[in-house]
Amino acid sequence: MAKQFILVAAWLLLGSVSAWAQGTLVGKLTNKEGSVLVGANVWLPEKNKGTATDLQGQFTLNNLAPGRYLLQISYLGFEDYSGVVDFSDGATPTLVLQERAYSVDGLVVKSTRADARTPMTFINLNKKQISANNMGQDLPFVLQWTPSAVVTSDAGTGIGYTGIRIRGTDPTRINVTVNGIPINDAESQAVFWVNMPDFASSTADVQIQRGVGTSTNGAAAFGASINLNTAKVQEKAYATAATSVGSFNTFKRNIQLGTGLINKHFSVDARLSRITSNGYIDRAHANLNAYYVSGAYVGKNNLLRFNVFSGKEITYQAWNGVPADLVNNWSTRTYNSAGIERPGTPYDNEVDHYQQTHYQLLYNQKIGSNWNFNGALHYTKGAGYFEQYKKDQPLSSYGLPPLLEGGTESVTDLVRQLWLDNGFYGTVMSMNYRKNRWDITLGGGWNQYDGKQFGKLPWTAKGNISPALHYYDGNSLKTDANVYTKFNYELTKGLYAYVDLQMRSIGYDIKGVDAFQRNLNISNQLHFFNPKGGLFYQLNPQTAIFASTAVGQREPNRDDYVNAAANNPPKPERMLDTELGFKRQWAKGAIEINGYHMYYRDQLALRGSLNEVGSALRVNIDRSYRMGIEVNGGWQLLKALRLQGNAAFSKNKVLAFTEEQDAYDADFVPTGSIKVDHTHTDLSFSPNVVAGGELAFSLFQNTQWLRGQQITLSWLTRYVSRQFIDNTSDLSNVIPAYSFTDLRLVYRRSGKVLKNVTATVWLQNVFNRQYSSNGWSYRYQVDKQTTLDRGYYPQAGRNVLVGLEIGF
Repeated sequence: MAKQFILVAAWLLLGSVSAWAQGTLVGKLTNKEGSVLVGANVWLPEKNKGTATDLQGQFTLNNLAPGRYLLQISYLGFEDYSGVVDFSDGATPTLVLQERAYSVDGLVVKSTRADARTPMTFINLNKKQISANNMGQDLPFVLQWTPSAVVTSDAGTGIGYTGIRIRGTDPTRINVTVNGIPINDAESQAVFWVNMPDFASSTADVQIQRGVGTSTNGAAAFGASINLNTAKVQEKAYATAATSVGSFNTFKRNIQLGTGLINKHFSVDARLSRITSNGYIDRAHANLNAYYVSGAYVGKNNLLRFNVFSGKEITYQAWNGVPADLVNNWSTRTYNSAGIERPGTPYDNEVDHYQQTHYQLLYNQKIGSNWNFNGALHYTKGAGYFEQYKKDQPLSSYGLPPLLEGGTESVTDLVRQLWLDNGFYGTVMSMNYRKNRWDITLGGGWNQYDGKQFGKLPWTAKGNISPALHYYDGNSLKTDANVYTKFNYELTKGLYAYVDLQMRSIGYDIKGVDAFQRNLNISNQLHFFNPKGGLFYQLNPQTAIFASTAVGQREPNRDDYVNAAANNPPKPERMLDTELGFKRQWAKGAIEINGYHMYYRDQLALRGSLNEVGSALRVNIDRSYRMGIEVNGGWQLLKALRLQGNAAFSKNKVLAFTEEQDAYDADFVPTGSIKVDHTHTDLSFSPNVVAGGELAFSLFQNTQWLRGQQITLSWLTRYVSRQFIDNTSDLSNVIPAYSFTDLRLVYRRSGKVLKNVTATVWLQNVFNRQYSSNGWSYRYQVDKQTTLDRGYYPQAGRNVLVGLEIGF
């Protein structure tokens, strides 16, 4: 039965993109010079059919009787095409698209992205696919149906603190860019999606690269990268209002406005969003506010854009998880330990309160017919704190006079705030040359992070403390510079060679006193050379194969340095990534199969335990690897019935490492540590099977009385196999395998006044599965007896979201 389930699950995944190219009637797209256009969107509105052009610029459309059809085509950098095409004589029409005056609007992301000829493993999501999953949850939950992705939510609802792992790679090692500009926090290397509420609503498209991928700006990708693009010119004025409501008092509302092109040169786009939710976990409420504003000047051969987007979040802390002995009981699995140190009722302000604002100045210049320049300046300002009620705290732990009472140090209840106040700024740029068989990019960036960390005591039970008092003060300065060059050359018809060379340099200084009153004085300089190369071969219009190998190297983060023993500093991690791929299209379907082997030296793997703010701690593992096969495909089963799916089957192994367990005596006084050797164990948080999919049925499609309307019913399934919480393969320390099923009903209507009306009813976890998607553990010895503490992050049972979007 398990094998049968896996085989079925392998074909069921939402998130495959453009999974089938339909049809037998063929056309071709070129520019005015006769060069083919790859990846253009082709659409027949009266038949509700669409596809994309292949590497020969051809498109095929299925089940069309000979006749005349309205054809709509869009392609980045070119004018949209809308016209009637005659297929009645069986000819293959060649259509010529005209370049836009503002053809540079997408070049800002080109330097960090793979294209159809790049021998890397990647997936693209367009605006329509993003919108289908966007009900107010954070971006990881919008992307959760893509290959090898596992998502989790502290609050259990996808709103608040969320995370995504890809191929078992944790969020601190997934590179994220917005318009080519790095988003990862320079210190922790993570992306805190809670600081970017409703960002999916401003995202035009996404590319997710698995493995090392192409050279990127900012922290090196070490298993995956996520490239978001918002820099898209909208030609016509628009206005959209969207809302969704659901279980746990979830309420999203946003408005989006755009002027379109004014005098063919100027445009302004804006979004205002608010999302609130009580959360599934007790008191795990979230109050999220965000805005996005973008102004652009569009010239004949250039574009200047200024973006400002900001998110402010107040979320009640839920990062402690739920103790293992409570998680399997419906009445106790929502338990939240945050705030309970206060006598009586839990402390009501045990919150994380933070605001982050991003400023981006983007410039693109087309130089002649073959050159393009892309440059950007950026600045990110973040400030905020999390607040905690702590009981019986020694005053000396906060740098205060001990106030001895009868020879015993005084203790007090208190409220503490741990603050961050940081700035991140820099520049990224690239130059691209494309002619005949050559596609060459030279790029790089310089970024600096300046972060202050300090603590405040707003209240103590034993007297007033000055609000200006900082009980600790620290500062981090990190400088990151990189330069890269990429070559893609057509060796012979259909055969492309790819070379990507990157040099990266990091300087890191950590000074001051931390929250544990430890004096910090850490400096490090690191230099990396990351070469990549591969071959892509288009065997015929329906079939392509590729192979590549890439080196990735990545620095430790702040916690790695601060928590390491003085005589054993953390090491940078290194990886050799080998990727093989096969793609095949048929009239009604398509499949992609990717094989990979990722070999690590000194991998900074999650060790299962957390620090005081709920962040996962890591440990260097000498030698380890991940290897697997990913399948991604889809099939048009019937005219109104389609199946999409993907699955990943992998082995994720530690060859050898030494675990250190803290040791205590019978009175819980530390006595040192115990070392335990392990060999051939499983890497933490790395399921061997991740699969799922969508079976979608379009109701009343193209019927006369519902012209311009469509109803789609989707059955969505996800399966994630067992995960070990640490790297010991201890069967008592796992996240059990889980699966869940969603039902989604979507009604769409288009018209002249209301350009779009979309109503969605999304029933999540239909069968009310009781599962957890994340966990932590702490293994230690007391009086020479091993103890294992565990916590889990339960996800919500059956729940519903109902949404409405109206576009003008």
